[in-house]
Amino acid sequence: MRRQRPLAAAVLIAFLPALAACGFASGSPVGSSVGSGDAAAASTGGGPAASAEGPADGLPRRSLAGKVIVIDPGHNGGNATHASEVNKLVNVITERKACDTTGTETTRGYAEHAFTWDVSNRVAKILKAQGAKVVLTRSSDTGVGPCVTERAAIGNRNKADAALSVHADGAPKGDRGFHIIEPKAVKGYNDKIVPDSHKLGLALRDAYREGTGIPYSNYRGKKAIDARDDLGGLNLSTRPKVFIECGNMQDPGDAAKLSDPKFRQRIAEALADGLTDYLT
Repeated sequence: MRRQRPLAAAVLIAFLPALAACGFASGSPVGSSVGSGDAAAASTGGGPAASAEGPADGLPRRSLAGKVIVIDPGHNGGNATHASEVNKLVNVITERKACDTTGTETTRGYAEHAFTWDVSNRVAKILKAQGAKVVLTRSSDTGVGPCVTERAAIGNRNKADAALSVHADGAPKGDRGFHIIEPKAVKGYNDKIVPDSHKLGLALRDAYREGTGIPYSNYRGKKAIDARDDLGGLNLSTRPKVFIECGNMQDPGDAAKLSDPKFRQRIAEALADGLTDYLT
């Protein structure tokens, strides 16, 4: 998440660099309810569609009827060619940061924005089959943004029972594993959601570890939980929300898993289980 894909040299000269970590931004288009997004999951992932029948153990999934879940696929495919838009500074309460960033990629060129789009659609399909209303913060992987401020606003407007921002990190080689980023209280803004966000974070952490086998991060957080007050997506949220860094794209072991469509299905099922555990 900290290592961003470089923009073209001319762009770097003309505009502020996107220095923020992958979760440092949020955006501008309105959220899209999932339905047609199911086809996008298949076309971008190349892997199996999410099962509507239930998890691998064959048991039916618990009902999420009446629940609203916002899934935020980090970054966007058009960000790298729209530097002036994504580098625009926005107010995240504790400071001013870039509207969005390009995200990172594996050494073989698998982009974080493509990973988050694929996984988010897979998660959405599972949750929708359980009866939830699912809203994505972006409608394709070819657009720009939205800014971090709008990503938070989409969850707020939809009165989300839970919101999850999906990312993968770009930490140095040797760093590996996953971690959850939960909000640190910013008085008068997100302090009311901190307790429920912590419960959401723990539910997702435990389900992700069990479902994927990816270990806790060896470089960030304590037992895979990291509280921060520098992310607009968390500072501006009025609904329970966390980020997940699903692994480090610069670590060969993590990268191999995140690049595998079948493993991304496991990731999606684990995230759906964590959200279900929290909501039920």
